Amino acid sequence: MKKIIALLLVLVLALSVVACAPATNTPAETQGSTTGTGSDLTGTYDITMWVSEKEGVADQFKTQIAAFMEANPGIVINAQIEGVTEADAGSKVVADVASAPDIYCFAQDQLARLVQAAALAKPGTKAAETITAANDATSVAAASVAGTIYAYPMTSDNGYFMYYDKSIITDEDAESMEKIIAACEANNVKFRFALENAWYTASFFFATGCKSNWSMNEKGEFTSVDDDFNSVAGLAAMKGMQKLAQSTCYDSNADIFTDAGVVITGIWNADAAAAHFGDNMGATDLPSFEVDGKSYHLGGYTGNKLMGVKPQTDAKKGAVLSLLAQYLTNEECQTQRYTEFQWGPSNLKAQASEAVQSNVSLAAFNKQAAYGVPQGQIHGSWWDIAKVLGADAKAAADDAALQTALDNYTAAINGLFSMTEEQKNAWGVIGNICNTNWDTDFAMTDNGDGTYTSEVLELKAGEEFKFRQGASWDVNFGVEFNGANIVVEADGKYQVKLTWDGEQTGTVELIPAE
Repeated sequence: MKKIIALLLVLVLALSVVACAPATNTPAETQGSTTGTGSDLTGTYDITMWVSEKEGVADQFKTQIAAFMEANPGIVINAQIEGVTEADAGSKVVADVASAPDIYCFAQDQLARLVQAAALAKPGTKAAETITAANDATSVAAASVAGTIYAYPMTSDNGYFMYYDKSIITDEDAESMEKIIAACEANNVKFRFALENAWYTASFFFATGCKSNWSMNEKGEFTSVDDDFNSVAGLAAMKGMQKLAQSTCYDSNADIFTDAGVVITGIWNADAAAAHFGDNMGATDLPSFEVDGKSYHLGGYTGNKLMGVKPQTDAKKGAVLSLLAQYLTNEECQTQRYTEFQWGPSNLKAQASEAVQSNVSLAAFNKQAAYGVPQGQIHGSWWDIAKVLGADAKAAADDAALQTALDNYTAAINGLFSMTEEQKNAWGVIGNICNTNWDTDFAMTDNGDGTYTSEVLELKAGEEFKFRQGASWDVNFGVEFNGANIVVEADGKYQVKLTWDGEQTGTVELIPAE
């Protein structure tokens, strides 16, 4: 009997030890690690990826994935990588999450829609802590919704700043828009600022404290906007913009440098700026302007590129994808992308490197970022509504005309929330066609069989157009879904026809009119 009791006590003690022993990591718990993975994650994984379509990017990602496998023995990644521009990736994923790639790179303004579409797997707790510690605060905020991180920051470089000619503009004068204008006029050179593009027009309104914040529901529909462009502060912005727009040195084309003394652009034009200005190139944040005795520093939108992981039914694959995303956005990989493609890193250690610190364009971007507004989700029609403010400022003869422009702006925004379902679903043709400049939608008839046709349009060779739904850029067709513009090949009168499957596939026809 004593032997039986003793055996029972030994069994109880053994069970107690098992109950108190630490649990072995599950795949989800390993998501904060990037090396030394346990045997539970070993295996071969077939994955799909979308990365930038720019030449060489896919090859670099393949090399980095190979390095990831070397750092994580036992994990084999078979990756199929496709080039898709980050500007379009989010829309393509939302349109068909099921067939979307396992990992994809996208622009930050698409984050909210992707979260609402359940197209992003949240990084694990440890991974989120790593992301927060490793990257700048702006990029972490860009990867978050309501304080929760949903993606992995890749870059901090999407925004505009100022390139200028130091031989005619001193560093001190570069701080004043009025002094810059005077220098450009005196030297008969251009001050290039794309004030007929809403992304740039907003800089004057952000300078005076205005905002335009859009809200969406769980279906991804815009429900309201907190916008105060039409205000006393907004009128001050219009007055400041008018100073430049009515100057003889002003030019709205900021993608060419011919005859330029100043160009407001981003790092994507760094090579063009260096070629044009040479040893006289200066780069810094945007200047301030004065209205009614008060100075305002120009603001601007800022943006980041992010990496997203699609939710997986296989927990092990999901854990591996998280590990891979962390690796591909770490200091080493971001540094490699900076070295080869000049992408500005979001990783703090990469930002602190001598190579990045010595880059005058990134230094200017980071200086301007202090005045930046992160670009969130914005109604597709807003870009057309707001872009006319620059032209209105240029044409206005007095303050009353500036106020009328702001009133028209408000009326157009209010109209977005009174559209009928029919108007939201209607397709139109828009472009630099029929004596318009991407500001007019030519209505199309719904034929009821998945085809839509326009009235007869007189088109000229070289003109470009696209189709868009609901007078918004959220759903549009070019040569493909959310693709490049369609270019007219020959002069003629045409009926334009779109055949659409209701998702991402469509065909375009230009039918000659008899």
